[in-house]
Order: sequence, then C-alpha cells, then structure tokens
Amino acid sequence: MQHCLIALLGLCASSADETDVEAWTAFQNGGRPPAESAAKAPLEWSPEEGVLWTAELDGYGQSTPLVWGPHVYVTLCAGDMKDRYHVRALRIADGEAVWNYELDNSSPQKNSVMVSRAAPTPVVDARGLIAFFEGGNVVALDHEGKERWKRDLVEDFGDVEARHGLAASLEQDESSVYVWVERSENPYVLALSKESGETLWRADGVGGTSWASPRLVPVADGAHLVLSGSGRIVGLDPATGARLWELEDVANNTSSTPVPLGDDRFLIGASEGRGEQPSAAKKSNGVVRIAAAEDGTWTADFVWRARRAMSSFGSPVASGGNAYFVNRSGVVFCVDLETGEPHYSERSAESIWATPIAIGDRVYLFGKEGTTTVLRSGDAFEVLAENPLWVEDEPEPAPEGEEEGESRSRFGGPVLYAGAVAGDRLVLRRGDSVYCVTGK
Repeated sequence: MQHCLIALLGLCASSADETDVEAWTAFQNGGRPPAESAAKAPLEWSPEEGVLWTAELDGYGQSTPLVWGPHVYVTLCAGDMKDRYHVRALRIADGEAVWNYELDNSSPQKNSVMVSRAAPTPVVDARGLIAFFEGGNVVALDHEGKERWKRDLVEDFGDVEARHGLAASLEQDESSVYVWVERSENPYVLALSKESGETLWRADGVGGTSWASPRLVPVADGAHLVLSGSGRIVGLDPATGARLWELEDVANNTSSTPVPLGDDRFLIGASEGRGEQPSAAKKSNGVVRIAAAEDGTWTADFVWRARRAMSSFGSPVASGGNAYFVNRSGVVFCVDLETGEPHYSERSAESIWATPIAIGDRVYLFGKEGTTTVLRSGDAFEVLAENPLWVEDEPEPAPEGEEEGESRSRFGGPVLYAGAVAGDRLVLRRGDSVYCVTGK
C-alpha cells in the first residue's frame, strides 16, 4: 500500500499554466496541509474590500470547492425535488463559468434545509474530476467537462435513503476512488476504478448514523481507510475492503472526519447530540492511534481524550503542536496535541459548519453566518481578524409543516459551508455563491 501514499502526494501537483495555483484536490484536501504559497493567504477582508470575485449559482450546494489548474470546481443541485445535479467549472482568475455538466438525480427528494443538498465533495486529479451526489449518482469528467464514465448506485445497489440525506465526500488514491453510502439499511463502501468506474470491491458500512467522510490515514505499511459513524470507528484495507479493526468506545461521532496526524494517529471529534449526555461526546474527542500486533492484526485506541473539548459539524484541526475543536456555540477549545492538556476555551465570533484550515501560524474558523475568525496558532487565545463575507440576507423560509423556532436559528439563512486554499487566495463556499478572497 506504500504506493498509495506516494501517489497521494502527487495529487497536489497541477499542470503548467500561467493561471495555475496549487491544487485543493478533495474534502479537507485529503488530510494534507496547504502548499507553501498558502503562507501568503489573506488575513483581512470584508464585503466591500478584499473579495476578488463572487460567482452566484443557479442552484444550491454544500460541498467544498476544489481547485486544479485555472479552474475552481463546484457541485450543486436544482429543482423543487433536487431533480438535477450540476458540476460547474469556474475560472479562478475572474469567477466566470467555463463549462457546466448536468445529470438527473436518481433519488429525487424535496429540496429543503432539512436534507443534504449536493453535500459530498468530489475529488480531482490530472485526469479530471469525479463527483458523487447524495441521490446515488457518481460521474467522472475530464477537465473540459466531458463525461468519462458514470454510475447509478441506486440502479446497482438499491435506494440510498438516509436520515437528513448522505454527506460523505469522496476519498482517493492514485488508482481508486472510495464512495461511502451510509444509508439507513445495508450501508456499504465501494472502491471504484478511477479509470473506468468499475467496482473493485464492496464492503459493509459502519452501521451507524454518519455525515462524516472516509479518510486514508497513513500507517507503518501504507494506509487504512478510516470511517467514523455513531458509536463506532472502523479501519478498512483500501486494497480489499477487509475490516482491519473497530473502535467502539465512542459516541456522538457523526459529523467529524478523521484528521491524519502522522505516526499512525488521527484526530477525531464528537458533538453533544439531542438526548445525549455531554460526557458521551467529551470522551470521544481526542487522538486515536492505530497499532499493529505481532500476529499481524490491528487495533485502535485513544492516546488521549479531551476533558472538556467538543466539536460540532466541523472536524477538529491540528496546528503548531495543538489541536483545535469548536463546539456548536462557537467555543474554541485549544489543547496540547501530544497530551490533550487544555490551554484555553474561548468563544469565537460564530459557530462553524465548515472544518477549519490551518495555514502556517494561523487557524481559519469559517463561521456559519459568514464571518471568518483568524486565530494565531499557540497556547494563548489571540484573534488576528474577524472577517464578514456578506451583508446579512433574509432567512430561508421554514420547510412546509415546520414552525419557526430553534431549527430556524440553526438551519435558516445563508450558510458558509466550506473553505479551500488556492495558492495565496481563499475560495469560500456559501450554498448559493462562491467567493474568491485575496484580502485587503
């Protein structure tokens, strides 16, 4: 499996072009740090200054924008029943649309704030882009938007019904793309050939509610495909799909994608769920180590568990020897990455739905309502900037049959879903818009 890790490093290189910037190839960039040029990422911006362009979308999407060569790639859905899915290429220089690909949704569902809407993030490499949609559609396109292959997973494996929809983004190595369908019944994981789309293997899913994404975590002899679902974290062999280990002493770990740390370790987060005790979530935020036994079997267990730190929709992030968790109220917990000892817990400007990004000695927290808080990485709480991205809009109307109330405050209105690094720029994703930020 060692060739998979070498190939993953190569995924960050893009073809030569005067408008090229370093690539952002997957959700959370596949667990890899930003390129060196990101050290010049913008620190301050506002709706009036520091935004290079804004691209309004005729649809809605919750996925992370990807960057390759001169393009930013986004996915979205449109129609009252999410009837149509779109993959769109925008020119990174000015945000103009270069091409748009459309396909029918295999599982139409009422388009509302209560279900995922083009939530899975695609993957991109030198061959092109592969997108997965929560309706069960997978499609591979080249960099000109021409279809290479497509799969209808509903036709192949049945309905994909899941509570609030599917949200697992794709993971990739040089030859395979990994698709996780954690549906309500008979969940499964697929490895598909990136070249042809054929199924290389199929394995059972986690068997618990999840909106997290699969992640290749490096270990001594290669990598494990790690999946986190409610009450269980599992590791699969990416070559065969065989289940190598399970960790069951966790709870409320439904939204956090494992974050590779090196040395066979990864960060994991959990949040306080409805009807759950906070203690169940607290014991599930920390660092897990994967270990090989003498008999060739594998185990996984916590190196440390956080005392108070909790996550929410965003996964934790590591920077400068510390780990950062943000709870649903926007409180930032900074703890020592090696020991879990707490440094501080302080409130940021907003709660977050996007996973933070660590760039050099900064940590970028993308607030749900559009304000990005930039912290200096370190043992003390130091806010370098608080950057609003848009002027507040009217909230989205409540779905049919739902009263105004707590769910409106959590789910209504525009949401900043994701950030990606594009050289010395940031590309930020709101449901109906994409922004390219260069700073003041």
